[in-house]
Amino acid sequence: MEEHIYNVDLHWKTDRKGEISSPELDEKIEVATPPEFPKGIAGIWSPEHLYTAAVNSCFMTTFLAIAENSKLEFESLSCPAKGKLSKQEGKFIMSQIVLEPVLTIYNEEDKEKAEKILFKAEKACLITNSIKAEVILIPKINLAESLVS
Repeated sequence: MEEHIYNVDLHWKTDRKGEISSPELDEKIEVATPPEFPKGIAGIWSPEHLYTAAVNSCFMTTFLAIAENSKLEFESLSCPAKGKLSKQEGKFIMSQIVLEPVLTIYNEEDKEKAEKILFKAEKACLITNSIKAEVILIPKINLAESLVS
């Protein structure tokens, strides 16, 4: 695959708040300093949220590609994630991302295959491979309930 460039523009609005956009995308996202920092603003996406979301969304897209190539049929996927901000050597860093995917499959015999694909997706995720933070995967695999007539 050839190299790609992803353009993101930032415009400061007021106080500790700005807006990010991309000429390649339709939606804009309001961003701000998180409330844990001086003059931070609650209820607005922060760089820390976006960092965690980048890992989580990359995990999802990587999983979907591998699951499709592996012909894994599943009913649903959701993935709560937690990004941990720590202070190390006098600097704030995102030190850990915990991904807790919940995958619902149709067939019990696909459980081992599904688990392998989840772990493979975490290892193959390009964002995970581009960051220093430790990424921890705690998957849960459920079996879809049969529809009863």
